[in-house]
Amino acid sequence: MKLVQHPAEMTELATLWRDEGRTIALVPTMGSFHAGHLALMRQARQLSDQVVVSLFVNPIQFGPGEDLATYPCDLQKDMHLAASVGVDVLYAPLAADMYPPGFQTTIRVAELGKGLCGASRPGHFDGVCTVVMKLFQQASPHLAIFGEKDFQQLAVIRRMARDLDLPVAIIAHPTVREKSGLAMSSRNSYLQEEEIEQALCLYRAICFAREMVKASTVPLVAAEVCSKIIKNIQSTPGCDVEYVEIVDADSLKSCETVNKNSRLIMAVRVNRKVRLIDNAGLVEL
Repeated sequence: MKLVQHPAEMTELATLWRDEGRTIALVPTMGSFHAGHLALMRQARQLSDQVVVSLFVNPIQFGPGEDLATYPCDLQKDMHLAASVGVDVLYAPLAADMYPPGFQTTIRVAELGKGLCGASRPGHFDGVCTVVMKLFQQASPHLAIFGEKDFQQLAVIRRMARDLDLPVAIIAHPTVREKSGLAMSSRNSYLQEEEIEQALCLYRAICFAREMVKASTVPLVAAEVCSKIIKNIQSTPGCDVEYVEIVDADSLKSCETVNKNSRLIMAVRVNRKVRLIDNAGLVEL
């Protein structure tokens, strides 16, 4: 596996591969790899000739008071893990190269980025879209793989690719979970042992909601389901709800009733310090 750190070198390599008729897959990440990341990389390996994994803790998607300075990072460990699943290039550019002095252009997806996580993290998805667009330009992928755990991010990137006619297929990978049901996340490393049990309130809420939907013989009112889910989460001490919403999986607009295209999306803070997100479909297809 090759470590590339300069955008020009990444572009030159991608151009060579394309000239040779090779298919390129990109897996954008911020590092601190876990089994969820590796699942995306394995899927990329199956679908392409060349696999590029980007590792860049993107400063412009972090807001004031967020964890940019403390975000977990271990380049040597990440290199070893990426190589173990057949990644060809780990692309880890420097912030100074990605955002040189005078940088002032950003990408914005208007409606999809407003609610849910966008409500409490203004500018977050502008930063996400901007860095993903730059990575697409630098790595020239035919396809890019994103996890469903960050469901709003996935929807925003899909919309950007569609709206701007980007020649990149956006492929979703299902959320990878611990045996306990906890969605894998780099931020899980912030959790103390007792907090991991608290964080399971998210997965328990998904199971609770699915059981409600399964047991009902009529379409459930989404707002009423959300109210019960919030009470379910708040029954776990130390867990504060930032939002719980049931939305259309494509538009991210709130649903009136739960249907086959509904998605439960949640953000919760554990002991007021660790912000975790999770989501799931509620109707068995």
